[in-house]
Amino acid sequence: MVFVGMDHGTTGVSFSILKNKPAHFKIGREELSKGDISALEELNKRVDLKSIDLMAITYAMGDGINTITPIEKVKDRGILSMEGAGKVTGGGTAVYDEIEKSGIPTVVIPGIHKNTECLDSRFKSAYSHHASSEKISICYNAYLETGFENMVVSDISSNTVSILIEEGKIRGAMDACLGAMGIVHGPLDLQMLRDIDDGLRTANECFSEAGAVKIADLNTKVTKAKDELLKRYMEGDNKALLAFKSMIMTILMEIYGIIGISETKLEGVVLTGSIGSMERPYDFFNEIKSGLKGSIPVQKLPATSGSVGSAQIAEAVFKGKRDILGIKVVGF
Repeated sequence: MVFVGMDHGTTGVSFSILKNKPAHFKIGREELSKGDISALEELNKRVDLKSIDLMAITYAMGDGINTITPIEKVKDRGILSMEGAGKVTGGGTAVYDEIEKSGIPTVVIPGIHKNTECLDSRFKSAYSHHASSEKISICYNAYLETGFENMVVSDISSNTVSILIEEGKIRGAMDACLGAMGIVHGPLDLQMLRDIDDGLRTANECFSEAGAVKIADLNTKVTKAKDELLKRYMEGDNKALLAFKSMIMTILMEIYGIIGISETKLEGVVLTGSIGSMERPYDFFNEIKSGLKGSIPVQKLPATSGSVGSAQIAEAVFKGKRDILGIKVVGF
């Protein structure tokens, strides 16, 4: 049996293939948007497309659907709008459309938002959107790898999103525009609100400049912001160090906040993403673990957890599972 998962991330589109031995690859969104590369051609180099039993994919906010749904039954790629979603290149759209036309059996994973049935009603009433669709994949991978029924999963990369899982169901989450900083994205502060009111910047421009890049004075036009920040840190740039320290502060505030409102005894915190799992050249993982002061066990997953989790969802759905962490599977 062959199962494939796709993670539509901020910097690129990642694939994992679950066969005899798991395989992973990632394509940059800029490459895809320019039409320089075909995702399915790259996938076909690694696995016969006709052998795929089921693929599970994520796309953008995923706020137009609230169930895991066959791709042929999904309207408008499962989103309400691309506005306010950060940098848009069109690369993920090209991949989605290519998969939709391919005939490969595929399900689309939703995002976490006010219409997600398993959410605590307080989260639904307070926030319209909580997390993009790959966060469900990441959580499912964490659920299978750790065996935890009650945990916080924090995905840290270009943005930071933390999700609360209680009794094996997703109960709440803090989106990147609400809580902690990531490398690029973050919550809007008072100065940004003033800039928006004065017409100096759009809200989306502010959101895309509110992460660690803001503190390091890094132009977000730089394609690989993470690499540039790490380079400056290695060169002894104090602003880069302060950016990382400030980012960690906000992440700890977010995780502690979610732990504080949990109605169950949590078994652990799981960190993932290209930053959350990093130990070199900057030790994000152990800095955050240390910041939690032994109050709760901390584990990490590799940055491939999103695409692997998608593939694991595909396998579970194919084998008859009709509920993934409280998210229903329909039409399959």
